[in-house]
Amino acid sequence: MKKTEKVLYEELVPRELTKRIEDCPVAYLPLGTLEWHGEHLPLGSDGIQSQGFFIRLAEKTGGVVLPMLFMGPDSSADTENGALYGMDLWTGRRDTDEKIREPGRLDGSAYWMSDGDFLNLIDCIFKQLQRVGFKIIAAHGHGPSTALIARHEKEWLDKYGLTVINCWGSEQDGEGLGIQVDHAGSNETSLVMALRPELVQMDRLPEDIGQIPVAVSGKDPRIHAGRETGEKIIETQLERMSGIITDILAEIKRRL
Repeated sequence: MKKTEKVLYEELVPRELTKRIEDCPVAYLPLGTLEWHGEHLPLGSDGIQSQGFFIRLAEKTGGVVLPMLFMGPDSSADTENGALYGMDLWTGRRDTDEKIREPGRLDGSAYWMSDGDFLNLIDCIFKQLQRVGFKIIAAHGHGPSTALIARHEKEWLDKYGLTVINCWGSEQDGEGLGIQVDHAGSNETSLVMALRPELVQMDRLPEDIGQIPVAVSGKDPRIHAGRETGEKIIETQLERMSGIITDILAEIKRRL
């Protein structure tokens, strides 16, 4: 039986961590949430997908996978029924044409924090990662978290000398082949099917294809999602991200 490579930060002893950083100074930060992901996917889908992909990427390319976060920023609104955020605000746009629902709180979402608080948290994390010896941070998962970090990439480079990247993919990868490019639609559903199939409950979705699942954005997972699609996404992005990381590390070595 092949021995599984240890890539999770919390499972490494100091010498193992030091060796992995010497070989490939890349840290992978899964940006999770505890958030409604349709009636068919687990509430922790964001972190489950990003961590699962990062484990495979670390096994292929090197580096260390950090513990996943579950707090993050998102759109928000204060209403007479309380604060709404994220997909709460999309319920009115993702139901049947005959009856448009009012936005309302969706079960299970417990993750929101302000942009400022999130950036302060990320700054603390990145400062510690630079101290340990990492040179590249791949931070990916929850869309608003990923996007907010990306908007501050130059700041992390200037402040800590860290190159920060994400894993959304590009147009050249083909439609829908990035990592987490919809919300509980065919892309995310396929990824969870590939990474943690036992957590997907497709029978929770309406059987009537004419009834659009509540707060699901992207191609209909009942029609387009599948484990093979998820594996294709993962393999496409493993090759792409491995090449990007290799090129960045080569450039860093040239500058030394």
